[in-house]
Amino acid sequence: MPVPTARSVCVFCGSRAGRKPVHADAARSLGRALAEGGFRLVYGAGDVGLMGEVARAALGAGGETFGVVPQHLIDRERGKRDLGRLIVTETMHERKKVMFMNADAVVALPGGPGTLDELFEVLTWRQLGLHAKPAFVLNTGGYWDPLLALLEHIVHEGFAERSFLGFLEPVASVPELMERLRARVG
Repeated sequence: MPVPTARSVCVFCGSRAGRKPVHADAARSLGRALAEGGFRLVYGAGDVGLMGEVARAALGAGGETFGVVPQHLIDRERGKRDLGRLIVTETMHERKKVMFMNADAVVALPGGPGTLDELFEVLTWRQLGLHAKPAFVLNTGGYWDPLLALLEHIVHEGFAERSFLGFLEPVASVPELMERLRARVG
């Protein structure tokens, strides 16, 4: 039985499922865990790919959902209509801002360029001192290992302070992620 929602988690993830079933499994597991843990899911409002998986699982477990989609993507991402709340924005930038402003933490599942764009904007805002919200990557099957290595390289080459690495917390599993979310945001 889901507990009342106290906090919200923004999930950035692919509008595609990817090639490995483990990513869809993790998305479903995260959706269920968020609902069961009393966290509202804030996400891109799509009904396709990993976005659809995480949302269907959260809804199926009785969780609260908050979707944000720009008008031009409603048909492309088959905007989910049975969400608790749906906001339609004019631009992608506005979408990211609304998602972030309505969340207490950010989690990135595997995804492509859009997921990276969303994640890096949040990390840049943190680097500039605009927020202190935790950001996690669910590193299912080592998907984010190349990104984590790139971030180390960026720091090693002097393009970011070592503290930047602390802005993004890799986790290996949904149970580990939920433990960290409970510790950091309630």
